[in-house]
Amino acid sequence: MPNSKISEEELIEGEFQKLLSEYLASNHRKRTEIIERAYRFAKEAHQGVLRQSGEPYILHPIAVARIVCKEIGLGSTSICAALLHDVVEDTEYTIEDIENLFGKKIAQLVDGLTKIAGGIFGDKASEQAENFRKLLITMSEDIRVILIKMADRLHNMRTLSSLFKGKQHKIAGETLYIYAPLAHRLGLFAIKTELEDLSFKYENPEIYDEIKQKIAASESVRETEFNNFSVPIVKKLNELGISYEIKARIKSIYSIWKKMENKHIPFEEVYDLYAVRIIFDPKREEDEKRECWEIYSIITDIYRPHPDRIRDWISRPKANGYQALHLTVMGSDGNWVEVQIRSKKMDEIAERGFAAHWKYKTGESTDNSESENELDTWLKTIKEILENPEPNALDFLDTIKLNLYASEIFVFTPKGEIKTFPKDATALDFAFTLHSDIGYHCIAAKVNHKLVPLSHQLQSGDQVEILTSKSQRPKQEWINFITTAKSKTRLIAALRKDRKNIATKGEEIFNAFIEAQNGNIDTEAIIEKLIVHYETIRRDELFFLIGNGDITIDSNILKVIEGKDDNIIIRYLKKNFTSLTTPNKNNEKEKEKEEDDNEFIDRTSIFYIRPEEETKRYTFAPCCNPIPGEEVVGYVNDNETVTIHKVDCPVATRLKSSFGERLVAARWIDVNGKKSFSATIEINGIDTVGVLNHITQIISRDMAINIRSITIETKDGLFTGKLSIMVSDVKKITTLCSSLKKIAEVKSATRIE
Repeated sequence: MPNSKISEEELIEGEFQKLLSEYLASNHRKRTEIIERAYRFAKEAHQGVLRQSGEPYILHPIAVARIVCKEIGLGSTSICAALLHDVVEDTEYTIEDIENLFGKKIAQLVDGLTKIAGGIFGDKASEQAENFRKLLITMSEDIRVILIKMADRLHNMRTLSSLFKGKQHKIAGETLYIYAPLAHRLGLFAIKTELEDLSFKYENPEIYDEIKQKIAASESVRETEFNNFSVPIVKKLNELGISYEIKARIKSIYSIWKKMENKHIPFEEVYDLYAVRIIFDPKREEDEKRECWEIYSIITDIYRPHPDRIRDWISRPKANGYQALHLTVMGSDGNWVEVQIRSKKMDEIAERGFAAHWKYKTGESTDNSESENELDTWLKTIKEILENPEPNALDFLDTIKLNLYASEIFVFTPKGEIKTFPKDATALDFAFTLHSDIGYHCIAAKVNHKLVPLSHQLQSGDQVEILTSKSQRPKQEWINFITTAKSKTRLIAALRKDRKNIATKGEEIFNAFIEAQNGNIDTEAIIEKLIVHYETIRRDELFFLIGNGDITIDSNILKVIEGKDDNIIIRYLKKNFTSLTTPNKNNEKEKEKEEDDNEFIDRTSIFYIRPEEETKRYTFAPCCNPIPGEEVVGYVNDNETVTIHKVDCPVATRLKSSFGERLVAARWIDVNGKKSFSATIEINGIDTVGVLNHITQIISRDMAINIRSITIETKDGLFTGKLSIMVSDVKKITTLCSSLKKIAEVKSATRIE
């Protein structure tokens, strides 16, 4: 026993010494004393506590601190906060203790990283959304808190295998929905890619392993292609005396899968598996942009460029600070190859994001100022969203998520000022960006001097002028085409204010009507009857309908008030109200049976699904229609029933991000083919006589699959078909697609949602 304790102690000290070595190798001030104090304090606080993997808990904060130091590039303050980030949450120590021992700044960071209980969304709130909101509030004051949180999440994902399946789904889903896009927005490309791949690994393990194996199997072919492609470039760069590194960057497993899904193609048809990256050391820092274009010129002298696939992010960097020059050229083998040209500084900023900007900050450097202005603008927008949060947890996370993606288009005001927007932003987004009042009163826009509606999607380089009218008011339908988080937040706030004013007017109309009646009237009883009659949910909705003129309060309403209404809904409710309030032994037995069916569901165990027994215990989600054999996850509803979703269903992803504690791991059992599920297959190919007959024969005769419907469109000798079929499990679909692709005329056959 003593030997194991010594080895455990040596392991912990060894990991801490690695942290110190990495810190001393950085260009930060060498404040090792405070880091050692933070380590000793955290080690003592977590003494005797183990992670679920069985290792000493202190190894987690040390690992987070190493990521903060080496992979993100932060200094001693952030390293100390990383070492202490779980102390307040998991021990008896308080934020005040941290402040007294380590100072106010470290205490603020630790406080931002500490989870909370309760909050703005009410008793049935999503604790995940609340914690994320607190994180963002602190982040808007100090960006380092979110960078440390990224390191914490990355280490949790790297050690996710020790958790039970349901917890894995919750953490992986939340990571993919919120943290990976947030890493992208912060310019943490390497971390974003790893978070996506790890999330995908735990949500779709079989597909992940399959793609990983295919990447490994094609490595030698890819290496040969890269060597052949790079030889003439290397020769020319060497002749010119340029200091550089050239390498092939392999596409991540998750991005390969996304391309396969979006394009409905197999792995073998993903031709851009790698990109060529040239990282050079400029002779003078002020000449790095010019040298990018010199290397571009060298490459285009050797290979023919694709005219529509040149991306200049050195003249105007992305909003997350990313700078590089991208071009796509035709290789000697006839395949398109993307080439990325960056300086060493650009490369580090691309991998480490805004943290690397601080390393390269040199007074009044224009490049750094631009990047910091982008960051300041983004943080200001986050603050505005947090000041007027959505009352619904899912809506709040969606609103934040809208603002996570880096801006991609640049639009001009009539005076030539540049405004940055995400792709697909509309004229309405532009109006709200100028000023809230302009957004509230806009009626149309002029884009490049041409009149367009507010829903018009903007393109890079557009010049936009907004037309307004004092009589215009915000409209509910604007929600359908507004895209930026800032605009959406302001619009919803305005609509709520208008709705509240109309509801107040409606309440005044109702009260005036009641006062005009003779005799004692139970006002609350009348309101309840009207709510039932008009099928509204709350009294403020009823008053809104009255104030908006949708419900007229006059003498005819007395029929409802006096209970003489013949409305079928009223009669139904009256009838059922009696049966519900009258004791009945049979009803009680039925209730007991239902409670037995809905016994408490253990979220830590596997929830087993028998396809042919869809009962009160579980249902299949209509949003994704899961099929036996697919990776699925269960969501426990308020009544302890379970809704079964595909793991990559967008609705399930949102639920994982906000209500992860309600998730259960689900698994199919007894798949005997008795129950059929609907699926849709998309087929593309060459239109010839008899091809449709061949397709239907394989489906109906050879595989005995029932076809529900079929649509075929032909154009210029090609056809596209959609088949709605009934199958017992996902293997049937895979086998069917493989069989269909063996038909000479069929070029692709893929299941679609």
